[in-house]
Amino acid sequence: MKKMTVMALMLCALTLGGCREKKTRIAMLPYPETRMDDVVDDYHGTQVADPYRWLEDYNSAETAAWVRAQNEVTFNFLEQIPYREQMKQRLEELWNFPREGAPVRHGDWYYFFRNDGLQNQSVLYRQATLDGEPEVFLDPNKLSPDGTASLAATSFSKDGRYLGYSVSAAGSDWVEIHVMDTHTGEKLPDVIRWVKFSGAVWAADSQGFYYSAYDEPDEATRLSGQNRFQTVWYHRLGTPQSADVMIYRDERNPLRYFHGRESDDGRYIFISAAEGTHGTEILYRRTDAPAAPFRVLLPGFENNYSLIFAEGDTAYFYTNDGAPNYRVATIGLSAVRPVLHDFIPENPDALLRSAGFVGGNLMAHYLEHAQSAVLQYDRSGVLVRRVELPGIGTVSGFEGNKDVTETFYSLTSFTSPATIYRYDLNTGVSELFRRPEVDFDPTLYTSEQVFYTGRDGEQIPMFIVSRKGIKRDGRNPLMLYAYGGFNHTLTPAFNPTNIMFLEQGGIYVSANIRGGGEYGRRWHRSALLENRQTAFDDFITAAEYLIDNGYTSREKIAIMGGSNGGLLVGACMTQRPDLFAVAIPQVGVLDMLRYHLFTVGWGWAVEYGRADIPEQFEYLYAYSPLHNLREGVCYPATLITTADHDDRVVPAHSFKFAARLQAVQSCDRPTLIRIDTNTGHGAGKPTSKRIEEAADIYSFVLWNTGSKVSFGRRTRALQLPHDE
Repeated sequence: MKKMTVMALMLCALTLGGCREKKTRIAMLPYPETRMDDVVDDYHGTQVADPYRWLEDYNSAETAAWVRAQNEVTFNFLEQIPYREQMKQRLEELWNFPREGAPVRHGDWYYFFRNDGLQNQSVLYRQATLDGEPEVFLDPNKLSPDGTASLAATSFSKDGRYLGYSVSAAGSDWVEIHVMDTHTGEKLPDVIRWVKFSGAVWAADSQGFYYSAYDEPDEATRLSGQNRFQTVWYHRLGTPQSADVMIYRDERNPLRYFHGRESDDGRYIFISAAEGTHGTEILYRRTDAPAAPFRVLLPGFENNYSLIFAEGDTAYFYTNDGAPNYRVATIGLSAVRPVLHDFIPENPDALLRSAGFVGGNLMAHYLEHAQSAVLQYDRSGVLVRRVELPGIGTVSGFEGNKDVTETFYSLTSFTSPATIYRYDLNTGVSELFRRPEVDFDPTLYTSEQVFYTGRDGEQIPMFIVSRKGIKRDGRNPLMLYAYGGFNHTLTPAFNPTNIMFLEQGGIYVSANIRGGGEYGRRWHRSALLENRQTAFDDFITAAEYLIDNGYTSREKIAIMGGSNGGLLVGACMTQRPDLFAVAIPQVGVLDMLRYHLFTVGWGWAVEYGRADIPEQFEYLYAYSPLHNLREGVCYPATLITTADHDDRVVPAHSFKFAARLQAVQSCDRPTLIRIDTNTGHGAGKPTSKRIEEAADIYSFVLWNTGSKVSFGRRTRALQLPHDE
């Protein structure tokens, strides 16, 4: 058979009939040979082959060689796309604008994060007055030579004297906690290691902090081994970690999360326990009785409880206990049988997303059909006002201590980057504080929210973003994005990458499918455990709606999602391969039978279930993307993305899925995997790597949808029949 170049393979893959001289998968892209073993697992009498089990060992030389070979094929393919470099340049232009976070006052200073534009990590600044000269306080870009070290969390002591900051290396969930003295600007010798999903939680006296850590892991399995026995510790400033005091450890339940926090006056310490990503239990005791056992304040794990504030014998919790859309409730800590009482009752028509005290007021952030609304209450729970926001979008901020009379917030939308406003707590007036300038014209674009009907009749919201006046003739490339799990809400947010896609005539769509938290407990539980298929059906139905209404076509639609969203994409492309032109599963949970065996995957069992439970195995096996790839099927052009330091969803998920997909793909559509280095699940990824990844993804999408691409002058990258 005649050997073909990568470019020739790409071009014939994009013709309607494929390459005439290619009769089998062998003549497709030169994928690396992937060894298959005879590993078979018995799940309750069902034999399940796992021939690529060896790819779970990320330390092996064979896996490393496979990764190099896969990346070589992938980047050889991407480098042939003629407009890839222009796309990267345009993305750099769109990303290159100064942007800031909302300032918050701690001690004598206002602190805020700022990025000059293309800095890999945002820098923490401070200024003494709002019109004063800002100074750099902490620059995470100096923590590593390549910008891959990042700040996972920051927290100031109650008096503003100290900053505790958590550093993640190469995107790992493992962090180290360091401390700076804000008076001197000096870094203290205190260093806390083997911390995960925790930061410094300061005690009321500001002389130390609580944190949650695991035992030091074995180096060989540091990024993949199962994490057990998270323990709450107290660290006193100026002492070594070896002298830290153990506050709470549960020897009977190794697979739980535990976090500690003092009341704001230091009288009580609370322990929040969780068996997974939703459902908590609250324990408490007096701090002046360290030998006393912890008592259960709010039993778990049916409901969520998040402590907002505690002083004296009263604690305020944000909870869905008795309130599917959440409420704020108080509880008496000295009562014999503590009971929750409404402080802000549930609103049946809006989701209470978060709440916090600032300046003696409680600011409650609601979602109304996935868009922000903020209400201000006084300390007795009486409504002061509904905040008049300057526009429609997503709000964050409204932070500060109890003595302030002002606070700051940011407002963003799909076509507007985060704009900062100063809010007067006494008058309710918002004033513009900082507005970023981006190299594009937002007046050319429009966002609309539509509601489509799910298979069971449920009305599901979806945001559609495009250029104004775009024709609904089915010829538009379209990116459909969703998450659909873990009670997570998708709201309007600015992303320079999406602007680049819109400039090329693309349509960006964000679907608020079930499994998320957009409408509270009901919305989340509609796609929980054995009902997970509901999320997939909602996503598939969204694609059908967009095609039926002329926004796009099967030849032009791409789907993308990350983590749980990667599972969503993997499940939908295996269930409806005929419906999508391109699939981008990012850092996805793709092996539903073994996910719980790695790092903290056990914590997702409350969402998914576990294959070692017979009735749960049945539905997991029915949709697990890895196990539902079939011979003889033409799957969408697929670019799988993962990273070598992802210790949240270990890259073995993507490795095994890619190997299997390449083995069964029956047509000429490319099936590639892009494996990034020195990055993790996504948090803290340097700007430069975000731009490179975005250029690769959208080059792949536009190429494999046969879309016209123009930078500066109007040119046609491809000449395909459906573009005539």
